[in-house]
Amino acid sequence: MHKLIAAVAAGLAVAATPLAAQAQISDNVVKLGVLTDMSSLYADATGKGSLAAVEMAVADYGGKVAGVPIQVVSADHQNKPDVGVNIARNWYDNEKVDAILDVPTSSVALPISALTREKNKINLNSGGGSSDITGPACSPNTVHWTYDTYALSNVAGKAMVKRGEDTWFFVTADYAFGMALERDAANVVKESGGKVLGDVRHPLNSSDFSSFLLQAQASKAKVVALANAGGDTTNALKQAAEFGITQGGQKMIALLMEITDVHSLGIKATQGLIITDAFYWDTNDETRAFSKRFNDKVGHMPTMIQAGLYSATMHYLKAIEAIKSDEAPKVMEQMRKTPVNDFFAKNGKIRIDGRMVHDMYLFEVKKPEESKGEWDLYKLIATVPGDEAFRPLDKGGCPLVKGN
Repeated sequence: MHKLIAAVAAGLAVAATPLAAQAQISDNVVKLGVLTDMSSLYADATGKGSLAAVEMAVADYGGKVAGVPIQVVSADHQNKPDVGVNIARNWYDNEKVDAILDVPTSSVALPISALTREKNKINLNSGGGSSDITGPACSPNTVHWTYDTYALSNVAGKAMVKRGEDTWFFVTADYAFGMALERDAANVVKESGGKVLGDVRHPLNSSDFSSFLLQAQASKAKVVALANAGGDTTNALKQAAEFGITQGGQKMIALLMEITDVHSLGIKATQGLIITDAFYWDTNDETRAFSKRFNDKVGHMPTMIQAGLYSATMHYLKAIEAIKSDEAPKVMEQMRKTPVNDFFAKNGKIRIDGRMVHDMYLFEVKKPEESKGEWDLYKLIATVPGDEAFRPLDKGGCPLVKGN
């Protein structure tokens, strides 16, 4: 009888083990929400490609983590903060989403980060750019994965002023991202010994840049800096060519330009442009392998935002697997203490302010005769170590950092 009881007890213990392990996973599912721009000016750089990158990571992970299934939902925030927040609130409150990913458009990204903290979930931001996300608005629940306005400005601004392009005029998108990008770039220019001669603000998703570009042209600044992104950048560059700005001796810089933008405009129109990026498909065998798979699935090479999302999703799932829990503070702690080593980043690290620090790259768009194929668009000028590219931890004003 004693042997029988012992055997039954042992059997129950074995049977209970997987249940105990799974008990830490809320609702017995890990649910990811990709909140992005599916229909407007950032759709090529994010959108369906962002969703595909997350789905690729989930599939590559095996569709399960810590013994429970992974689900992916998606929505279009239409670049409107109220729409984005309503979707996110419904996801957290009613659909039991554990983490929200991507969130391009900083005016949407900032309130989503705040809501995520309120709900004690996780926000893996790849698409939003404002450095305020890890500055005054930093959160213990948000990781800013791919890029930010400080790194974009710091890498390109220093390089250009150093080579004598030291007077700047900004054409800036009139919302949180554009303002942060201009602010960070202007600071770099001034700190490097250059001058800002002026700026002009344009509405988000503009079609006519003529008045803005004429002001830039009249300023006689050596550099006309576009502090915008996506369709705004491509429209501005097309119209700048019509006005003969570069032919007149001024240098155009797109402070944020994705490879899809360069491809859309064509190498002839963009040759010589200086671009800061976190990822380029043709960097090494690992980046080429991922990018080929992505291209086969989506129809274009991945942007840095899309490549970053794959990386962020994998890191998140590995953290859950390691601790057998999807409880946000525990997962965040595990993510912060684990280096990021994949095709996107080598020895990347997540700081207490939420910044994922990794190398950034300065590229120049090739001349048509230098390009060997449809997506052979960039030549590398410099690799900038993460600690040099991103804002120092003690300079951002993040309340989570001691001394701030």
